[in-house]
Amino acid sequence: MTAPFAVMVAPNGARRGKADHPALPLTARELAREAARCREAGAVAIHLHVRDGEGRHVLDADLYREATRAVRAAVGEAMVVQITTEAVGRYAPAAQMALVDDLVPESVSIALREIMPDVAAETAAGRFFARLAIRPVLTQIIVYSAEELARLDDVMARGIIPDTPRPNVLAVLGSYAGREAAPGDLDAFLTPGLARHPFMVCAFGRREAACAAAAVAHGGHMRIGFENNLILPEGRVAPHNGATVAAAVAAAAGSARPLASADDLRRLWHTPLPPVPAGAMSGASSRVPG
Repeated sequence: MTAPFAVMVAPNGARRGKADHPALPLTARELAREAARCREAGAVAIHLHVRDGEGRHVLDADLYREATRAVRAAVGEAMVVQITTEAVGRYAPAAQMALVDDLVPESVSIALREIMPDVAAETAAGRFFARLAIRPVLTQIIVYSAEELARLDDVMARGIIPDTPRPNVLAVLGSYAGREAAPGDLDAFLTPGLARHPFMVCAFGRREAACAAAAVAHGGHMRIGFENNLILPEGRVAPHNGATVAAAVAAAAGSARPLASADDLRRLWHTPLPPVPAGAMSGASSRVPG
């Protein structure tokens, strides 16, 4: 059977607000409503950012608990609930790790360059990832370039990030600085071996759905939503996140891969990586696609 592909929705992000789109969800109640809408459109996971009373991105455990409870009330276990540790220039690695230690969320996304900005940060990060490895946390590592992917392979080969449970990799195409992504941008990650990992792709700009379809065609999964893009493929502004999810699912329809369930995604992320075959490259362990 062809392996299913998973859709994660990223409905708000850290930077956009109601001025960017009136339907961008900020409160727990709004996030829950958007989760239910996106689940109907095919999403089986949600990537949450929470905001303080002034609408600013915060790493606040109590606000995450509130948002998670609201989402669970709306969709039950039909979606994986992922929190972010995104720094946005405000949070150091210690604060990011403390948040995860406090919450022990179902899933967390962590930017490699934030949690390990340099070699000196590897020891503390290694202890943190060792703690995650013995907890039921589905971990996703964000990389922004082929060089960061190579670094991830290196730190995994050295055991700083354990192979079990296997981390998912999120490859980011385009940027907040205004560089819109194109499907061909995925090649920069595939060539050095992104498909050795179970992976997702997110993409900035109006070609988001086409980039997501390219990820699915190469054995990956997709992250879609207002965090990265507000425009539907035909060029009009999406009325809500559910419309962007539906557009991406439609774009991937030709892949012959069915949509995953939340439990499919949980099984994927809890599957141990295969052993490194004899003669595999020495700098990073060899893996199979997820």
